[in-house]
Amino acid sequence: MRNIGVGVVGCGYWGPKLARNFREIPGTTLAWVCDLSQERLDHLSSLYPEAKATRSYDELLASDVEAVAIATPVRTHHPLALKALRAGKHVLVEKPLAASQAEAEEIVSEGASRRRTVMVGHTFEYNAAVRTVKEVIASGELGEIYYINGTRVNLGLFQPDINVIWDLAPHDISILRFVLDQEPEAVSVRGGAYVQKDKGIHDVAFLTLYFPNGVLADVRVSWLDPCKIRRYTVVGSKKMLVYDDIAPDKVVLCDKGVEIPPYSDTVEEFHASYRQNGEAAVPIAWQEPLRAECQHFAACIRDGTTPCSSGEVGLKVVMVLEAAQRSLLNGGRREVIPW
Repeated sequence: MRNIGVGVVGCGYWGPKLARNFREIPGTTLAWVCDLSQERLDHLSSLYPEAKATRSYDELLASDVEAVAIATPVRTHHPLALKALRAGKHVLVEKPLAASQAEAEEIVSEGASRRRTVMVGHTFEYNAAVRTVKEVIASGELGEIYYINGTRVNLGLFQPDINVIWDLAPHDISILRFVLDQEPEAVSVRGGAYVQKDKGIHDVAFLTLYFPNGVLADVRVSWLDPCKIRRYTVVGSKKMLVYDDIAPDKVVLCDKGVEIPPYSDTVEEFHASYRQNGEAAVPIAWQEPLRAECQHFAACIRDGTTPCSSGEVGLKVVMVLEAAQRSLLNGGRREVIPW
């Protein structure tokens, strides 16, 4: 297995997690770490003294590393990714891929023209629980999918330059696309800016995504909630499912539902039949999602295969985010996503 040298750019919250995984997984070497903060570099160097540390992105790109993992503020993703691709590097960019559709399209185009892997850090697509949800839906065990309800809330982490939609909702948009294997047709959003009201940065939002065949997905995202919740409910015509990312049993299948009699002549004859046949946890072979993501990135570089969370996937998520932002600012009006 050919070893791949990786440079991690951005040593704040997420970069050190990437650095740890690229150092530990077989077939990759953490060769460089890069950040503007010398304090952060010193910290990473104390953890991984074998990796070279630099404040100069150009110095990293001039090295012989094959790949660059970018974990920096969203506004920097576009210039940093383009520069890495033009230096001949493969790139893994944290979500979202870019701050606009135009920027994302340019990154994808540059990667294709240079035959370099472009992958986006939609980590939940590598989460064993999410993959189990996808398998259960695809099996037909739930029947026709009616709707999905999701909650992703916590107290923090507040961002100074992007709102909660651009920070948290990329996870949910990528999860919904992945498990339903469909693109949303439209989106509507309501939200509020409270803590950073003077900057107009929304810290809570309620998104409704409209999928084909009438499937609705409602998602609440917030930095301003006393509880950490990462929970989805999938309701089908036959059964229901609950995915809770922070519960011991992450995926629970519920044999519950309701049936309406085929006909009734009077109100008195109408009796809905409710099914309450219990719940069962679905077994999952757990692996750290970020580790699976980093392994997949390295494998795609070696094999020349397209990543699950490719640049094209990242572009589609950005397109949904842009439509969501338009809806947020126009009072929640439904916005069609221009596929």
